Amino acid sequence: MSGVTCCLRFPGQLNSDLRKLAVNLIPFPRLHFFMVGFAPLTSRGSQQYRALTVPELTQQMWDSKNMMCAADPRHGRYLTASAMFRGKMSTKEVDEQMINVQNKNSSYFVEWIPNNVKSSVCDVPPRGLSMASTFVGNSTSIQEMFRRVSEQFTAMFRRKAFLHWYTGEGMDEMEFTEAESNMNDLVSEYQQYQDATAHDEAEYEEEEEEEGADEN
Repeated sequence: MSGVTCCLRFPGQLNSDLRKLAVNLIPFPRLHFFMVGFAPLTSRGSQQYRALTVPELTQQMWDSKNMMCAADPRHGRYLTASAMFRGKMSTKEVDEQMINVQNKNSSYFVEWIPNNVKSSVCDVPPRGLSMASTFVGNSTSIQEMFRRVSEQFTAMFRRKAFLHWYTGEGMDEMEFTEAESNMNDLVSEYQQYQDATAHDEAEYEEEEEEEGADEN
């Protein structure tokens, strides 16, 4: 939270606000679940022995070990992402690193949203660090988490475990079934956009044009 809101609280060379963040990170209304990462994740005692640079922060920030949720980004593709750097650094170096990441790992980014990594730089570092970075990514791999929850729910719901506590308070069994259906739809939607290509979009546009011509 501190990393995401730093541009609102402190001056910076390349600022971004929460509205800009939401607009850039949510390409489709239902796909608004983010993976968050932070760098550097090192102990206070070892900080003095480890030099912090923009390339080092970038490498750590995109690493699955630095993610704050139980999903591996290597199992999906990034729809959008945002990187917030804090400390004294040049925006040129930050931009170069972001381009470098996208070029080297192009298979992990959807091709039909160009320039889908936004960056911002805040001049004030967190207390006790010379520089740091916060990462917020909209990755299709977060469906792993939803699949896991759905499987656990299905196993318990089949046996009606703990259900009496909810029905006793006025809930209906149908509400649980609907929630499960919504969860499965969400997983399917993430998978659909993970598998989509720019070629698919071109074909869809051609079909629309043909339909329009037929109507005329």
